[in-house]
Amino acid sequence: MSPVSYQTIKLSKGKHTDPEDGACVMELASMLADEPFTDHPASVCPVIGSFLRSYNDSIDSERRQGLYEYASKVVGSRADAKTLQARAARLAEWAEEMQRSRRSWFLLRSPLRVIRRLHRPPVDAIGTHAVHSIPRHTDRTHASVLALIDELLEMSPRDQRVSARVLAAAKARALDPAV
Repeated sequence: MSPVSYQTIKLSKGKHTDPEDGACVMELASMLADEPFTDHPASVCPVIGSFLRSYNDSIDSERRQGLYEYASKVVGSRADAKTLQARAARLAEWAEEMQRSRRSWFLLRSPLRVIRRLHRPPVDAIGTHAVHSIPRHTDRTHASVLALIDELLEMSPRDQRVSARVLAAAKARALDPAV
């Protein structure tokens, strides 16, 4: 049996001890970043990582396989504290929008709703909070989640080391007469 790689691994729920057991989207990101196998890769923004870890575990297998490209998109997304706070604020705002979309009399009239607004979860837990605000996992909510991740990533330029490597590779290809 050939060893598991980022090209052959299947995304699955939960935390895994090694790639042979499977991987969540963040563990795949750690593999792509050439970091130790973990669901908290150092190169990924903690806010986005929190959201993707929770979302990975809450959706069905078919939708989960659609997160492959996001494992690579989030590599190098770690940013400064200001960007981290802006991403957390946007994620909290999105969660509130999701909660408002629930058309339930109880949620509209509930005193718990007011309390929930007063208490914002910490930055590293905001992702879990946002995922719990999704009323039902549908194709529409899945598309909304993916669009939100793209929006969060656009809030800051990608890690300059990653960008520099990509730029250098592009220049090398442009200068190569064989291309």
